Amino acid sequence: MSSSIMDQIVISVEEVNNIQGLLRDVSRQYKSVEDAGFLNEVSVVAHELPRRLRNFLNNFKRQEPPGGACLIKGYPIDDRKIGPTPEHWKQRNGISSTLEEELLLMLFGALLGDAIAWATQQDAHVLHEVVPIKGDENEQISTGSNQAIWWHNEDAFHPFRGDYVALMCLRNFDRIPTTLASADQIKLSQREIDILFEPRFTIYPDQSHAEKNSFAAVLPSGNDNGNGNGTGTILKTAYERIREMHNNPSKLAVLYGDPQSPYLRLDPYFMRPLEDDEAQFALNALIRAVDRCLGEVVLEPGDFLFVDNYRAVHGRRQFKARYDGSDRWLKRMNITSDLRKSRSVRTTCSSRVIY
Repeated sequence: MSSSIMDQIVISVEEVNNIQGLLRDVSRQYKSVEDAGFLNEVSVVAHELPRRLRNFLNNFKRQEPPGGACLIKGYPIDDRKIGPTPEHWKQRNGISSTLEEELLLMLFGALLGDAIAWATQQDAHVLHEVVPIKGDENEQISTGSNQAIWWHNEDAFHPFRGDYVALMCLRNFDRIPTTLASADQIKLSQREIDILFEPRFTIYPDQSHAEKNSFAAVLPSGNDNGNGNGTGTILKTAYERIREMHNNPSKLAVLYGDPQSPYLRLDPYFMRPLEDDEAQFALNALIRAVDRCLGEVVLEPGDFLFVDNYRAVHGRRQFKARYDGSDRWLKRMNITSDLRKSRSVRTTCSSRVIY
């Protein structure tokens, strides 16, 4: 899928001026997008964004256009002001050099739902750094580089995965493509669709939730995203749940919803061969169908990409990282349309962290 297929909009000069005024006001009050007060207020502040942009994201959410993703372009990024690409996501000292850009991503996302964080990812931060990390070159995670990231639905293994994935591009000098395919492009036989709607498949947790990729044994002080309970005991419980999902994965359907316009739940890299020959045959047909329609979009600085995590898969082509401060740099956020569905694995109703 190319960027010409998905819905997109370019921010006008007048809209940029209005947005920057709003961000100046918000950044005077909040010094981090992880601030519990900001997370509580973000969905209200989002309605001060220009109406044309609000309508664009509202239509993406309500109408589910065929592309399965949408693109907002044209927000100016000062390459010198944002500083070098971080060497690691753990580099979070003081006020972020990209605070206003982060605030804007959160405001756009709030028009689609509520941001969520994972206790087992990037120290439970709501906003993730997508940067290459030395030592991760050959890992199948966003901080890798030598391997292509296989297309997938984000956190497909988890029952509380986000409805949307939001990506903001700060730097992409090498024009490294993001890969995309929409469910609407996939062609299958009725028999294959029927099988794929049955709970005959398993998806294992991806490596981004592995303990080896966690920097800290407890959440950083003050970074509990409103839950007040960033303890080692809770994090231990979260990893125990991930291990249980790995050791005893539940059977699930990879297609669901309306058979005429199905939703996807798929991550082939973390799906092992099945003893069920009929189910494996249908799964292979689905994977080939996605491969046939997989397209690319090159995100440029100031681009905001929103992927419907139920209706599209995404990935990334491989590249050679330089680790000199000029590598590709994105911010990523997971968004849920229904925060309450994960209440059993959040410590308080206001917390955004899923344990």
